[in-house]
Amino acid sequence: MTDTDAAAPSGNGADNGSAPGIRILAQFVRDLSFENPRAPDSLRAGGPQPQIDMGVEMNARGREDGYFEVDLKLSARAAREDGPVFHVELVYGGVFHITGVPAEDLEPVLLVECPRYLFPFARRMIADVTSEGGFPPFLLEPIDFAGVYAARRAQATVGQA
Repeated sequence: MTDTDAAAPSGNGADNGSAPGIRILAQFVRDLSFENPRAPDSLRAGGPQPQIDMGVEMNARGREDGYFEVDLKLSARAAREDGPVFHVELVYGGVFHITGVPAEDLEPVLLVECPRYLFPFARRMIADVTSEGGFPPFLLEPIDFAGVYAARRAQATVGQA
């Protein structure tokens, strides 16, 4: 038992004197789509490995209650020379309580650290849905969210120049 007051901290991300912290309050599927346009023909064994085109996007926004919503959008499109094999798209979200982070450091926390927490769950969902679609589970390789964030910032800087 402690003698400190356990009052809830404000969710503005800049609590005075507290150590930086990230709490996941909720996780959810905002959107999930799986297309297997050539089933059952695309399920036959053999043939060349499909070419996979991956997409990764991260978005965040503040909420009126002081928390933050972060969305991780992952998409994978598999195709062979004779046409599409499958297309999966997932927008997986979370509600986060961020404490002790200065305002100037909040964007990297929201767009790098928060997606790192969401990724294992989103990865599992994509593996499950591709497996249920009749394919071997599509296991995403780990993503360098800091690299994606840096590339996105660099692209925005070039776009402004």
